[in-house]
Amino acid sequence: MTRILLLILLALATAVSAQETMIREVYDPATDTHVELLALFTKPSPGGYFPVRVKIANKLPTDRTIRLDFKSTSNYNEELSTDSSFHFSAAAGKTLVRDIMVPICPPHDSESGINVSATLSGSLGQASNSIRSGHEKSQPATLLSESLFTPHASALDSEMTTKLGGTGRGSAEFAAKFDPKQLPDDWLAFSGYDNVIMTETDWSNVAPGARNAILSWVRLGGQLMIYTTSRTSLAAVGLPAEAGFGTISTSMLTAAATLVPGLVDDVLKNPNAPRQSSISNDYQTNWPLQEIFGSQVFHYSFFVIVMICFGILVGPVNLFIFAKAGTRHRLFITTPLISLAASLVLIGLIITLDGFGGSGVRRVLMEVRPDSGVNAAYVHQEQFSRTGVLTGADFTLNIPAVFQPVKIGEARLARFTGGSGAKGAFNLQPTDGQLVASGDWFQSRSEHGQTLSAVVPTRGRIERTEVTNTFVSTFEFQIETLYFCSDTGQWFRGEAIDTGKPFTLTAIETSLAIDSLKVEEEAFAQRNHDLLALAKGRPGHFIAITRHAPGIDTLPSIRWKETRTVITGPVMNQD
Repeated sequence: MTRILLLILLALATAVSAQETMIREVYDPATDTHVELLALFTKPSPGGYFPVRVKIANKLPTDRTIRLDFKSTSNYNEELSTDSSFHFSAAAGKTLVRDIMVPICPPHDSESGINVSATLSGSLGQASNSIRSGHEKSQPATLLSESLFTPHASALDSEMTTKLGGTGRGSAEFAAKFDPKQLPDDWLAFSGYDNVIMTETDWSNVAPGARNAILSWVRLGGQLMIYTTSRTSLAAVGLPAEAGFGTISTSMLTAAATLVPGLVDDVLKNPNAPRQSSISNDYQTNWPLQEIFGSQVFHYSFFVIVMICFGILVGPVNLFIFAKAGTRHRLFITTPLISLAASLVLIGLIITLDGFGGSGVRRVLMEVRPDSGVNAAYVHQEQFSRTGVLTGADFTLNIPAVFQPVKIGEARLARFTGGSGAKGAFNLQPTDGQLVASGDWFQSRSEHGQTLSAVVPTRGRIERTEVTNTFVSTFEFQIETLYFCSDTGQWFRGEAIDTGKPFTLTAIETSLAIDSLKVEEEAFAQRNHDLLALAKGRPGHFIAITRHAPGIDTLPSIRWKETRTVITGPVMNQD
């Protein structure tokens, strides 16, 4: 009887677990030598990364190695994929535990269902498994703590399905579940989600590293919601008053009858649109960056001339001059030679017209937070490029980042566009703080759009000096124009600001500042447009515009004609 009760309790514990065991391969039962893959969230997000905890218990007398291969695909289009792999070595008699970030493929145009498959190989056995999720196209991706998920999951799913109009292929799954005590300490783990929701008690159980990761995700645009048992301020819960491009809120716990609809409404009313909807929709029409770069001019006449010359040479000239009557056997030599020459001319013509490498333009939106010892920049970059002939398409990003292709409008050179025909292998390999990209990110004679989000360390800031209305910049590049909104709401402007040189600001009309910043907003796609609009006009903050700040580099052979950066953040007092 006791054994039966234990089994029942074990089954119930498994049912409510806030993690998903993807693989547990026991290599040696006698010593319990095994490999375990634990998904820290119960379903993958529609983009970003999927956090997996790898445990290797090697109780054997020899060292062992394993390899983990992951493949992420769209549930509705398996030709849209992202591959990655990870290698681990476990010393004899040791247990190794590591958290890895598995890259997720771009979202599909319809419901953003994602499948992540894992394959284990190496000297501790072989195994495979997969995990999948389903999202409505317009549904925000949400993470919900176990304490809120377990009693309310069914009601939340039903309410979300009703609010979305029941347009999907089944009931909407409101959220993925997590255990606050097991959260990873890498912001990339949360990057595919729009909302993270938990109770005040849950937040107190989150480890310091995971807290910092969540706050980094918030400052990039995430929405953190904390439910409390009493009216509690953000400071009382240990949360900052300012949330960067994101939002932080606290709400009172109520009865399920009011909690469920209110929670769904708060998720749907997130001031920032769902990230994956933005990736799918914001760049297909009227993308300012693509319009600024302009369309490709095709020189059809050159190719028509080459083909006419080829037809004349391979036909009458070849037949009546190179291999005239009595020497027809020469056709076996002259025809291939003429074809080869024509091919070389066409290749030369393509190289002459398109060149090697490519060119493009970038827009960067950045918030710097020098306060509270953060000293970090929260960066969103969008870029459009057109390539000529590429001799290689693999490259490395020197920082961890969320890097995704965006679906651009239909065009002759566009390779990744909307609709059911979207496909491509957008492989990413996180390694040693870098990101190795391969596959279809860049192709020869093509047009491409991508977005990047990253958190990078910086000492750049705008500081007040002891002299009234005098400031100094520590950014390592010139700022062309700077706007500052004082604590009283008065706007100021400065121009041609150099590193380390004191400068003064001139008071201007509010309408002038708003109109000028409106131009900067409209140069971004919709999501970054809205993020800048959210950050604009905060008292005690500046907004700086420059063409001299470095962007996040991708393919080295792309020549960026312009990198225009908008920087915002609080003005600090000099130490």
